[in-house]
Amino acid sequence: MTNINTLTLQVADVDAAKSFYDKAFGLTDRLRFEQSDEATSGFRGFVISLVVADPAVVDSFFDPAIAAGARAVKPAKKSFWGYGGVLEAPDGTLWKIAASSKKVTGAPLRVVDSLVLLIGTDDIVESKGFYSDRGLPVAKSFGRKYVEFEAGTGAVTLALYGRKAAAKDAGVPPEGSGSHRLVVGSDGGEFVDPDGFAWV
Repeated sequence: MTNINTLTLQVADVDAAKSFYDKAFGLTDRLRFEQSDEATSGFRGFVISLVVADPAVVDSFFDPAIAAGARAVKPAKKSFWGYGGVLEAPDGTLWKIAASSKKVTGAPLRVVDSLVLLIGTDDIVESKGFYSDRGLPVAKSFGRKYVEFEAGTGAVTLALYGRKAAAKDAGVPPEGSGSHRLVVGSDGGEFVDPDGFAWV
């Protein structure tokens, strides 16, 4: 089975990015950074999600991220599906922090249950087949709406949404151009996926 082990964010200022993410999320084991001035605008075609236990854990990440310089795209609040919100990091990366529970359970703060890379793809069926052929077994599939792949312990989970649906869920317009500013580190070899994301 192929696993995603790291996500490399391409940023204008590596030191500033390291400082922000250390204060905001503390995910230094799975996040990498490299300098890039490649042009990018609008929605970059992906959202990174922190799935956590309950609303208090969401806030334990959300509030420090805001204090460290993130912008609240969708403030954390209760919804039909649970509790959560969306942030834009200073480097432009969109982060969703969410819990399916609407009640505080006493779970340890600042603990991530899973880290999810959600790609807003142009064709879910094509991308699903592409990743399946590269050793990522499907865990959940809802037709042309949503696909989630299995992930090993400690690995990043890959999920697919339609591009417009992913942007809407994140609270941003779907239009975007230029670099994704993301490199996916896996044990599946080097390739470029159907939506132009580089895997190494």
